[in-house]
Amino acid sequence: MRVPVLLIAPTHGHLRAAASAAMTNMWAGIDPSQAPSYPGIELDASFAPVPLGSARPGGVAMAEAAPSESQFFALRGHVTTSDDEAPPSRAGDAMVFSDPQIRPMLTCGGSPPVGDATSVAALLHVAQLGHKRLNGDDVAIAVVDTGINLAHVQTKLGHMPHFDATASWSPPGTPPPPPGGWPVAHGSMCAFDVLIAAPVATLIDFPVLSANFPGGGSIMSGTLSAALAAYGFMLHSWASGPLHQYKALVASNSWGIFHPSWDFPPGHPGRYCDNPHHPFNVQLGTVTRAGIDMIFAAGNCGAPCADGRCQGRTVGAIMGASAMPEVLTIAGCDTHDQRVGYSSQGPSIAGMYQQKPDVTAYTHFLGSEAFGPGTPDSGTSAACPVTSGCVAALRTSPHIPPRSVLPAKLFDELRQTARQQVGAPHSWNGDYGFGIIDPIAAAKQMHL
Repeated sequence: MRVPVLLIAPTHGHLRAAASAAMTNMWAGIDPSQAPSYPGIELDASFAPVPLGSARPGGVAMAEAAPSESQFFALRGHVTTSDDEAPPSRAGDAMVFSDPQIRPMLTCGGSPPVGDATSVAALLHVAQLGHKRLNGDDVAIAVVDTGINLAHVQTKLGHMPHFDATASWSPPGTPPPPPGGWPVAHGSMCAFDVLIAAPVATLIDFPVLSANFPGGGSIMSGTLSAALAAYGFMLHSWASGPLHQYKALVASNSWGIFHPSWDFPPGHPGRYCDNPHHPFNVQLGTVTRAGIDMIFAAGNCGAPCADGRCQGRTVGAIMGASAMPEVLTIAGCDTHDQRVGYSSQGPSIAGMYQQKPDVTAYTHFLGSEAFGPGTPDSGTSAACPVTSGCVAALRTSPHIPPRSVLPAKLFDELRQTARQQVGAPHSWNGDYGFGIIDPIAAAKQMHL
């Protein structure tokens, strides 16, 4: 079986050069005898090395993650194993990690929409946020998903939203659609939903889930490596590229893995789902330390009506990046404040931060109709961008610039001001986290 893998490799002169140039052929013009060797690994030359700094959990300052300073790089490749053989944990001086498939967190549940986008806006007090000029002005929201169809979003909104093609990321390989020109799908739903609370924010297209790195013929198709590459691009752009011009940057991530069987076997040091040392989880720390707000869906493996891909597993179902302490992890409720039955419940998978989800937001409402007339914006997939819009609205304030008020501080304010359910304890619980997001309460507590 040919399995895609990620490596964390010590720095090498050519890795630095390839990362700096974002080379699409890593070994172009290089004498093979001068290249680093990773026995048993067939490297993917189309994957530019991603700098990881010291590669420690929690991340590093952006300067330490620059190609010229980074001590370690993430590479992508393939290893061939028998069906019952686990991949190696090392290849030469590199550590081997999983590169699992990731999927959108969408579940319709078979029930009709409950309320609509106008209802959600009212529940979030968007009009009051607008009176405070907390509307997403000059804030970029990266929709890290399947890609945005801007024409569809425009039709549903009734006007053209702010959109920045120059700051968007395009997958390598076969020429993809232009930014904003992807088919109407999950990413268009998320783009519509982020604008409910932040109507004048600028959409940025990051079609990670549509990237097509060479797969291994198994469930492990390698999509997580696309996220790693995309966030490497985002960090560079935020530091000195097109994203640098914005007041703040919010990244909405409505994706994850549905079952540990999509990953390396339990106990393997290269697993993703329960391993803070995985290169993508390490990268998250650097991204948030740079002041980028990372919002993740909790997933759709909750009782009593988990998505079929969860294989009946509803305990410890919040995994991978969604279970990292640096991100804000979102559960889902309907517009009557009732938890939707598929929303993944905490605590997280063993080995990761346990108090997830952080907060709950609205889902299963009539909004983008990206999946056809009358279909709901559903799953924690919708709750995640709804929250991302709330964060973007708050970031509009000049009093919380991201480089001085880091995501950890803002997320703590959102947890403290979340609205508790009647009868629920005034503390964290596995269904709602700390409660239902209340951006106007957060704004008042922060004196915005």
